[in-house]
Amino acid sequence: MIVSFIITFRETLEAVLITGIILSYLSKTKQHDTKKYVYIAGLLGIILSIASGILIYRVLGGFEGQIEQIFEGVLMIVGAFLISTVIIWMMHQSNRNMELQVKVEKMVDKSEKRGIFFLVFTSILREGIETVIFLRITSQTNIENSFLGAILGISFAIMIGILIYQGSLRMNLKVFFRITNIILILMAAGLVAHGLHELQEASIIPIIVEHVYDINHILDEKGTLGSILKGLFGYNGNPSLLEIISYVLFLILAFLTNFLLNRKNHSIKSDL
Repeated sequence: MIVSFIITFRETLEAVLITGIILSYLSKTKQHDTKKYVYIAGLLGIILSIASGILIYRVLGGFEGQIEQIFEGVLMIVGAFLISTVIIWMMHQSNRNMELQVKVEKMVDKSEKRGIFFLVFTSILREGIETVIFLRITSQTNIENSFLGAILGISFAIMIGILIYQGSLRMNLKVFFRITNIILILMAAGLVAHGLHELQEASIIPIIVEHVYDINHILDEKGTLGSILKGLFGYNGNPSLLEIISYVLFLILAFLTNFLLNRKNHSIKSDL
């Protein structure tokens, strides 16, 4: 439940903030007629996200045995890639509010209602599809708890987003996204390792060393705490050599990329 809550809260808050920024600007500029395009785009984005979720669950639910392991493994690696692109994209959004307002201002001046429509539509649809894939990956242990966590995450994010734009809540979004970026990096590393584990189980890639160590007697991956850590960060009490190597390498590359991008952003700001 914790995993699905974090995923849906983060993704939903991002979509809510984008929509809120656009609606806020339209209100300040008294472009009230344009708001209907935002609402329609948001509704269509949500409907298509739900439809894609049903399709993904039905397609993957029909697989069994080795085919299921292969698809689960590939899906986890794809999920890790998506998380990585989200993290990198977010690192470039330090002036995001201003950039969005400038973009909306240009669209309004040119009466590009379709531009505003597709900006909102693609933003919500992207977040929705990413959420569906992440939830499909992390809901294998307890579907009911994952569904409950997802509902709570979505509801809480919508409430926080509304309060932020009504001025009732002051949240340091830069700190929030920085913390969640670190959590997402750890989650993505776990997805890569778990995805390779599934492909090893399906005999697609070699195992080399099956169990480098076994600490399940200390922290059982099937226990309460172990299950939470497994769902969040891909914890495995008895990992293979390839899982450990992939996990460590991913973390090194991710944090190195994070450091270099932050350094680049600081140098750009100092030049300005």
